[in-house]
Amino acid sequence: MLKRIETYYDAVPRSSARAEEFGPLTLFVREGEGWPFYARPAAGHEGEVPVAAVERVRARQRELGVPEAFEWVAETTPGLRAAVEASGLTVHEHPLMVLEGPGLAVPEPEGVTVRMVDAGDPGLESAVAAPYAAFGFPPEPGTAERTAGRITAGLTRLAAAFDEKADGGKGGVALAAGQYQPVGDVSEVVGVGTVPAARRRGLGLAVTAALVADARARGAELVFLSASDADVARLYGRLGFRTVATALIAEA
Repeated sequence: MLKRIETYYDAVPRSSARAEEFGPLTLFVREGEGWPFYARPAAGHEGEVPVAAVERVRARQRELGVPEAFEWVAETTPGLRAAVEASGLTVHEHPLMVLEGPGLAVPEPEGVTVRMVDAGDPGLESAVAAPYAAFGFPPEPGTAERTAGRITAGLTRLAAAFDEKADGGKGGVALAAGQYQPVGDVSEVVGVGTVPAARRRGLGLAVTAALVADARARGAELVFLSASDADVARLYGRLGFRTVATALIAEA
């Protein structure tokens, strides 16, 4: 299972980034506009990683003007954490969870409509913006257009919980949204967020359930996600996800 996830992690960035190899590490560099990528273990590498390799990647990231960031799975590449921490970066742990079974349905929260959002949906821009509002910053210009392109290309699927009455019936205002990114029969649920004023209503869980149902309907055999912390992991457990490993994110 973890090897399939590693293969997925190596494949996903390649649709919009170039890969620069640094021995045991690969740095993904975004092509064009959008959120910057990160470095992670080179495909198939499971051994130790020298501190010097981490420092070479960090120097390249500084040269490119992108965040000095690394992402990996602790159990798959156990030798990377010590090197990353020795280089001076802070490492954060997140439960890595895999869905067991088809996923459990949750009641749709009162007063909202949860639906998949396609490239031509009038609620697309609102759905793209909702997770950014949840995390406290606005989307970059062109984010909605880039997301529409990825949806059209089959690289991203988007779901949102809409207050249909908030804009006079023009598609609704998204109160929560999230995505999954399919690669073959593996999909990762990412970027689920609820705007602050609408939290504690179960909207994020409802959006995740919609994403899971859509992924399964489209042939996903392995669906996984990284929870922000143990409390959030317990919520995802209500949908049938279980923790199988630890996702690590390091940043300056």
